[in-house]
Order: sequence, then C-alpha cells, then structure tokens
Amino acid sequence: MLEVVALDAWYGRAQILYGVSLAVGAGECVALVGRNGAGKSTTMKAIMGLMAKKRGRIVFRGRDISALPAYRIGRLGLGWVPEDRRIFTDLTVRENLAVARQPPRNGAPEWTPERLYALFPNLGAMPDRPGGRMSGGEQQMLTVARTLMGNPYLVLLDEPSEGVAPLIVEEMARMIAELKKAEIPLLVPPLNLLAKTIDGEFTFYFRSNSPLETNAAIADVRPDHAEIWSPLKSPITAQQTIAQKLGLSQDAVKVHVVQSGGSFGRHLFFDAALEAAEISKTMGKPVKLMWHRTDDFRHGRTHPMATSRVRATYALGNVLTYEQRHTSVSTDFTHGLGEILTAMSAKLPEGNLGFAETIWELTQSVSYNFGVTTQLINEVDLGFHTGSMRNIYSPDSRTAQELIVDQLAKAMGKDPYQFRRAFIKDARSRAVLDKAAQVGNWGRPMPAHTAQGIAFHAEYKGVCAALVEIDCTPATVNRPIEDGVTGPRVTKVVFVVDVGLPINTRGLQAQMLGGIMDGIAQTLTSSLHFKNGIPLEGSWDDYYYTRQWNVPTDVQVIVMPPTSESPGGAGEFGVAASMAAVACAYARATGTMPTSFPINHNGPLGFTPLPLEPPLPQSPTDGLSEAF
Repeated sequence: MLEVVALDAWYGRAQILYGVSLAVGAGECVALVGRNGAGKSTTMKAIMGLMAKKRGRIVFRGRDISALPAYRIGRLGLGWVPEDRRIFTDLTVRENLAVARQPPRNGAPEWTPERLYALFPNLGAMPDRPGGRMSGGEQQMLTVARTLMGNPYLVLLDEPSEGVAPLIVEEMARMIAELKKAEIPLLVPPLNLLAKTIDGEFTFYFRSNSPLETNAAIADVRPDHAEIWSPLKSPITAQQTIAQKLGLSQDAVKVHVVQSGGSFGRHLFFDAALEAAEISKTMGKPVKLMWHRTDDFRHGRTHPMATSRVRATYALGNVLTYEQRHTSVSTDFTHGLGEILTAMSAKLPEGNLGFAETIWELTQSVSYNFGVTTQLINEVDLGFHTGSMRNIYSPDSRTAQELIVDQLAKAMGKDPYQFRRAFIKDARSRAVLDKAAQVGNWGRPMPAHTAQGIAFHAEYKGVCAALVEIDCTPATVNRPIEDGVTGPRVTKVVFVVDVGLPINTRGLQAQMLGGIMDGIAQTLTSSLHFKNGIPLEGSWDDYYYTRQWNVPTDVQVIVMPPTSESPGGAGEFGVAASMAAVACAYARATGTMPTSFPINHNGPLGFTPLPLEPPLPQSPTDGLSEAF
C-alpha cells in the first residue's frame, strides 16, 4: 500500500530525516515510534509532499508520488490528520465535512456524514456547531472525520491523542479499531512509551451572581450636593464615579453604605446607585430605585463561563509534570481595588486582563509535589456582564485539578486519599487531609452508586480539606420535584479548615457551611441557560441553587487548633474544596469523570421561562401554596 525508501528531509539547511524506510501493507496498522523531535511529524509531512526539500522514494499503491504536490497526493486517496487539527473554526461540523468530500473509490470504504456521526456520537449531537466552539477533543474527532470524508485508502494520523481528554482518547482508540476493521491501514505515532499522560478538558457554565436582595438604591441629588444610600462593597469608587457623572466634587457626594445580605461580589458594582443618582438629577427629586428580580438575573452579573485544560505526566511512581490552561470569559474588574484610579486602569487596553492574571497568580497553586508545574490563564471579552463571584477562579480551577489527581491515583494504582497524602507539600496540609479522612471514615464500604470523594485546597494563608459522600442511585436521582431538579444528593460532608489563628470559631464554621452549599450547587445544579444571549432563568424559583431536598443531612465543620500567630482569610474558602470533593465523589459513584459543570446543565429545563419582554407575571401572594 505504501513504501518509503531512504527518505531524507530538511528544514532549510538543517537535515531532520536520514534514510527513513518503512512499508505499510493493506490491512496493517503501523506505529512510528520515537522521542519528541525525532522526526515523526516530519516523516508524515514528507510523505504528503509538504517538505520543500527532501530526497528518497515514496510509492503509494504502486505509483511513485515522491515529486507530487500535496493536493494531488490527497486526490489519490492518501489521507492525513495533522497534529494541529486545522479545522475551519467558522464552519459548522456539517460544513467541515462537506468541504472534504471526495467521490467513492474502488476498494476503499465509503464514508458518509451519517456513518461518521455513528462512529463519533459527539459530532452527531452537534452538526450545526461551529468548529471554534468545540472542545479540543471534539475538534480532534472532527479532524479525523473530515479526513475520512475523502474516502481514503490509507490514513496518516499524527499525534491523534494530543491535547485530548482521557474519555475522548478512549473514543479515538475505538475509532482506530473501527478503521482497522474497515481495512484502512494507519500510521500512528504513539505517546512516549515510558512516561504516560493524563489529559482533562473541563467546561464550567455561567452562574448567576444575583444576591438575595435585588439591586436597589436611594438617591437625593441637588444642584450642589448629592446623597446616596445603597449596599456597596466599593463605596469610594462609587462616590468618585457618581461625583464625576453628576459634575460635582467628590466632597459634595455623600454615600451611605446600607447593611445587606451577602452579595458574593455582586455589590462591587454600584449600577443601581449610579442609575438612581442620574434619575434623581433629571427629576429634581429624591428617588428610590429597585431592580425587578428578573432584570437582576438577566441583566445583572454572572460568574463567567470557563474551560480548564489539564495535562499531567507520570512515570515510575512519580508525577513529572502538571500543566493547567484556564480560559475564561472576561471577569470584569473595572470596579478597581476600591478607588477610581485602579478602576480606570482596568478599563485600559489589556488592563482588565492584567488584573485577572494578577489575581490568578495570587490565588492559584498546585498543592502537590508534581514536578514541573505551570498554571496559566487567558480571558476573552465577549460582552457579558460578569463579576468576581465568590472565590473567583478557585472553584473551577481546583475542581479540574482534583479530578485529575483522582485520575492519576487510579492510573498509578493508588487510593485517592493515600495518593494525596503522599504527594501533598507540607505537614500542615497533610494534617487537615488526615483529619477529614479520619472523621469521615474514608474507605468505608459503600453501596452501589454511592461513593466518597476527598479534595484539598490552599488559599488565603489557610488550608482545608473536604470529604463528602454522594448518593447517585436511581431512586435518589429521579426523585420527582414539581418545577425543580433533584439529581444526585450529597448525604454527608466533613470539612476541616486551618486558617492559622481562628478568631471567631462559630463565624468561621458558618462561612464554611455557606461555602459547602455553594460547592454542592456549582457541581450539581447551579447554572444559567441562554437563549439568544439572554438567560432563561428569571428568578430564584428558576435558578437551582442547593435546595433543601439536596442539602446533606450530616455536615461537620472542624476548625483546627492555631498553627500560626496571624489569621488567614475565610470568607470564600469553603467553596473550592467542597465543589472538587463533590465532583470526585460523583466520578467514583458513577464510574464516569464529569467534564462539564454543573452536571445537570445539559439536561431538560425544570421550569417554564418567564417572558423575555414585559410585563412579567405577578409573583404569587400566597407563598405557602408554592412551597414544596
């Protein structure tokens, strides 16, 4: 089928290939083995006519193709899946396949979109999705499928598992086996035979940043002064911005910070106060402004959607590298750091990204001795109203990390807790991990479809560990709730926290309880669903934060004795470890690592969306009739 004899190739004056010879017979699957940089990809490029300078003989199906250009080689029925995918990102799946179509060939399997959708169910579920909105693994599948649409006799696959999540690697392996059955010979450079790689690609959907109290403010603006009442987390920035908007001096604007419930970052933005001030100035009268709840959900602030790609390599009982690449819709930091200068700097070109990178560097870490580690972030401004919602990047980042830690433990034949204990960086961190495992009775026998999960997090000069138990049995998952969702239920949580020097132990425990509820919600149920750019959720009735029917009945928060003379932070601390532990428990209970969060996001809506245009229906006056 294919014969390569004494192949030499150069990049400029640098010779890369020296006398490479190989042969692939009909029905064979041949692997090209070598370290990085050995020339595997160059060999494929030379075969495909993509090397400007080469020497040797290449024969395909009895014809010498050594001097043919790449497009003619492709027309002869030699397919190539490049290492870097090269799909058309602005074309849909269906359109990507259509542009690669070639006539059927005698003696070669005939591929149609329908057959490829059966081979790659992921693609069949998204025929109209643009390539640029697909995950790396889905793009890799599309690259292979597009090559097969040319009905080739033989396919060259260059690094087919590069950058692809473990589940999709398995799908690729199944695909390769299917191609083998169809007697298409393959040329597949494998991964390093000594070091093994674990990949994960995770998606975290938008979450609402609406507080329980809707956005509100009172403003009394006069010609020479103004007075504002509103729940504000950045009152100096609000005062300076409102003064600038009204044309007054800063001293002429008095701002009253009104006590309110937790906003988890929402009240860093003072849009209600600014709007009330503008309306009061126009009307010449004091104004009380109150947003409708639905406006708050649909036009307020959200936790930005993000993806997190993780790759870890291991060999001989050690983790050699850990890489994490977090990509997020831009997190709006234009509220600054409490005054107008930093607020204005965040609005400069690349200024907001600079804030994001700084906060990422200050809050994210790899808590384990995993050799060479890198964690990088990039953000893209897509025009969404986002905010620094509770714990900002940590819940998503840590969940991705802890899921990969579990995968490493499994691949290396270790217990998840013992694996963490062996690789954790210091004794203080190991102590909270040990305490959680001890109190939570880690490793106890669990019924089918139930499991324990354990996770660790370090931030704000503190360390914490969470152990959870989850029930994923059909009876629990399918509980009937009118206008609601149920799904799995976390039945037990043991949360151990060390903040250095605890000052208010009861307050600290309460903070952790709130963080646990956040973590459960973000893993299982809490997200926004968009239609034409507008969230369908319009109230807390529609938004599935952790409800009573999903609250664990057994929760223990353990505060460790002082380990430092200074206190650490705790307000956001409980979210990340809780979310990660629930995700790990779900993976163990179901046997499937979740890759999108919350896990029920892609399920059917459990509510009828409120109208997208006013007037909105009145809220029920008798709340008891709506209670569960």
